[in-house]
Amino acid sequence: MGEGRTRLCATVTAETTSELRARRDAQEGADLVELRLDGVADPDVGGALADRRLPVVATCRPTWEGGAFAGSEAERRRILLEACRLGAENVDVEQRAGFADEVLAARGGRGVVLSFHDFDGVPADLEARYRSMRATGAEVVKIAAAAGSLTESLRVARLGSDDEPRVLIGMGVAGIPSRVLAGRFGSCWTYAGDGIAPGQIDLVRMREQFRFREISEGTAVYGVLGSPIGHSLSPAMHNAGFRAHGIDAVYLPLEAADVEDFLAFADAVGLRGASVTAPFKEAIGPHVAEQDAIGNAIGAVNTVRPLAGGGWEGLNTDVPGLLAPLTGRMALAGARATVLGSGGVARAAAFALRGAGADVTVCARRPERAAAVADVAPGTRTAPLPPRPASWDLLVNTTPLGTWPAAGRSPLPDGPFDGRLVYDLVYNPPETRLMADAARAGCDTIGGLDMLVAQAVRQFAWWTGETPSADRFRQAAEHDLARQAQGVSGAAAQPA
Repeated sequence: MGEGRTRLCATVTAETTSELRARRDAQEGADLVELRLDGVADPDVGGALADRRLPVVATCRPTWEGGAFAGSEAERRRILLEACRLGAENVDVEQRAGFADEVLAARGGRGVVLSFHDFDGVPADLEARYRSMRATGAEVVKIAAAAGSLTESLRVARLGSDDEPRVLIGMGVAGIPSRVLAGRFGSCWTYAGDGIAPGQIDLVRMREQFRFREISEGTAVYGVLGSPIGHSLSPAMHNAGFRAHGIDAVYLPLEAADVEDFLAFADAVGLRGASVTAPFKEAIGPHVAEQDAIGNAIGAVNTVRPLAGGGWEGLNTDVPGLLAPLTGRMALAGARATVLGSGGVARAAAFALRGAGADVTVCARRPERAAAVADVAPGTRTAPLPPRPASWDLLVNTTPLGTWPAAGRSPLPDGPFDGRLVYDLVYNPPETRLMADAARAGCDTIGGLDMLVAQAVRQFAWWTGETPSADRFRQAAEHDLARQAQGVSGAAAQPA
């Protein structure tokens, strides 16, 4: 089952059969529903299947394979064989279950999903295991393994051939491409919903943000390279831009083990462009054949695209993105600006502010790192943390301190807040402790979402030739922040 026939399977869990049925029937936009009977206190298989509108996958996953069922194997066997007898369209049984052969025999293999899950990593015998599972006669083979890298995710997703019904998933954030691009890789369905598996995406986000049903072999793939990256608001912004401009493209979070892992993945999927965030803004440099003047000057780029003849071209949109929110808020020429941090964004900040005529000081925990930042902007000074009282007019935080879920932290828990404007590049939460403390002391504040949107607009235009609406990008980002705050995503955000 290849591209174009890949379905969305909504996973639903509940504590009671009646709740499971209600949730089953509420999955708007799903093609089929996985009924997780393992979480139901007293599962009634007939009740769970009754009056269903969509085909189902009946699953009763044991604790020893990542599920919630802690009862006996005899009871689990009864539940799954009853699902077979009552006509569940698909029944999931683990390869390692002692009664797997009975489930296969009960259906002659038809509608049986023979599954294997490894939460520790991708097993060395992956290919051999797939072949042995295929040989059982099960209609669908499902393998889900924790992917520690993008290339490990690819190794799982590329198993099998087009005529073999299969569901192949790299679990974890690094495995998200295997879920969103499931049709490209040939899976017959991909799971969405309750997020009970690492990296699983909710159904609405799969349909609306990633436009799963519109992805085809011709869809251009973009992404954001970083680690950790599950928090990123960039997919929400850029996918909103693609939709608004009618561009057949999808933008994914790409959590790579290292730059080489990213490059191998990019080559495999024909990546058309990527945003680059921590910790790769400087590390990507040696792999970029051409870059803009800003990237050359500061030794860091945050945007790449492939060159026609091979290799990569880099751009730094952090510098103009950082300056844009300051326009009209403060005259930078002659202002005393203090930059907190020593990473790629700190380099961009020092370079931008010096270029605008500010008197810049970099404060960091490690003096040698602060000196390296100062080197990219001649005339920049360094100083230890915290800044001296009455030493700044503008304070720019480029560190991740204060990022959700550690929103109570601050790079300056004790101030001083005796300047004019505090610009915190953390964007989640929208108001950080640093900003709140500064506002109470009488400072003006700017949050990180302003810069995030400004630099993303420039990235999109560089890749596509289209200038997106900054308001649309902001709305998409704010919507995704609200989603994360509701607990749909458990990942954190930092300056990107």
